[in-house]
Amino acid sequence: MPAYVIVDAEVLDMERAAEYRALAEPSVRLYGGRYLVEGALPEAAEGTWPASRIVAVVEFPDMARIKEWYSSPEYTRARAVRESAIDMRLLFAEGGPA
Repeated sequence: MPAYVIVDAEVLDMERAAEYRALAEPSVRLYGGRYLVEGALPEAAEGTWPASRIVAVVEFPDMARIKEWYSSPEYTRARAVRESAIDMRLLFAEGGPA
C-alpha cells in the first residue's frame, strides 16, 4: 500500500535549505519516493495556516520504504543540514484508494 511523507516546514536559512534539498531529493528517489507536492503554500479552507509555512507530500511504495529512507545514511546527512535550516514536522501515513 502506498505511504506518504507529509511535510510542514518553515525555512529559516535559505542557503542551508538549498543544501538540504540537494541531499534530500536524491535520497527520496533512491528509496522509491516521488514528490507529489513540493514547497507549496497551502490555502486554508478552514482554520488558519501561517504564511511562513510550506507543505510537501512525498509518495513511497510502502511504509517500510519510508522507514528505510528516513534512517538511511543518505537522508541522515540531509537531516544534519536541516537542523539549522528548516523548522520541520514530518508525518508518515499509509493510504491509497478506498
